[in-house]
Amino acid sequence: MLIATAQFVLDIHRSWAWVVIISNGLAGFWSLAAHRWPGVRSRALWWFTIGAELAVFVQVVLGVTLVARYKLVAPQFHMFYGFVAIIAVAIIYSYRVQMSHRLYLLYGGGGLFIMGLGIRAVLKAN
Repeated sequence: MLIATAQFVLDIHRSWAWVVIISNGLAGFWSLAAHRWPGVRSRALWWFTIGAELAVFVQVVLGVTLVARYKLVAPQFHMFYGFVAIIAVAIIYSYRVQMSHRLYLLYGGGGLFIMGLGIRAVLKAN
């Protein structure tokens, strides 16, 4: 049985932040490229985007675990950016039907926005 320590979970949280930032940035740029060049469009783009957006939820669960279980005090506004990222994922997903004619732009801008929120969260944590 693996018993996670606060430091172990914190190290994963810090490392996973870069997974969130880089994957959402790549998904955003890929989606913008798909808008411009139809040849770049593929099912893999959507699977990658789903993975990048799910990474946000993993990151927030790690952060909530640090605060709730290990009583770690997060820096001011750090948690705010994490929860805004989850809300952004929900808003992007909820607009997919209304924005179907600009779907690649929606997910491109959304991915870059989430990437920016991740960068801000990292900067606030340091």
